[in-house]
Amino acid sequence: MKTLQTSTILYMIKPSIIAVAFSKDRKEVLLIKRRDVPVWVLPGGGIEKDETIEQALIREFQEETGYKVLIKRLVGKYTPINKLAKYTYLFECEILSGEPTTGTETKDIKFFKIDNLPKFLPPPYDEWILDAHKNYPKIIEKRLYRVNYLSLFKNLILHPLLVVRFLLTRIGIYINT
Repeated sequence: MKTLQTSTILYMIKPSIIAVAFSKDRKEVLLIKRRDVPVWVLPGGGIEKDETIEQALIREFQEETGYKVLIKRLVGKYTPINKLAKYTYLFECEILSGEPTTGTETKDIKFFKIDNLPKFLPPPYDEWILDAHKNYPKIIEKRLYRVNYLSLFKNLILHPLLVVRFLLTRIGIYINT
């Protein structure tokens, strides 16, 4: 796979990387339950200085799951419409080795059936899973319209503690349990 280089401009806006790993039959997807905001999400995170996007993805995946992965393809590039999200690279990966291991960021690790994802999956994780599962031949380029202030408000009403914990992480306060 050709290495993607992050530019100085992208470091200034701090892009993130997200990984999708399916079961061999592609009927299940691996999700992690975060410690700071206890919801099921895809593994991923930030890119450190002097690190390629691919190195960041492999590092984050192993830190959060215990698994070593092979990057199969870049699924898409997602552009935020506000400050609730970051520019995100979405990759599909294949698990090579390792055992599920929780850590400082991860409370649980589990495969879920594609047609039976957790009840509350924050936007846009369900969209990312479906985009990767469809296996489009071209790289997807989308704006993150579903990550918006109306969605945040609706989730604040439905899941107030989760949204408050999410907002605290956005200002650098992490509550790990």
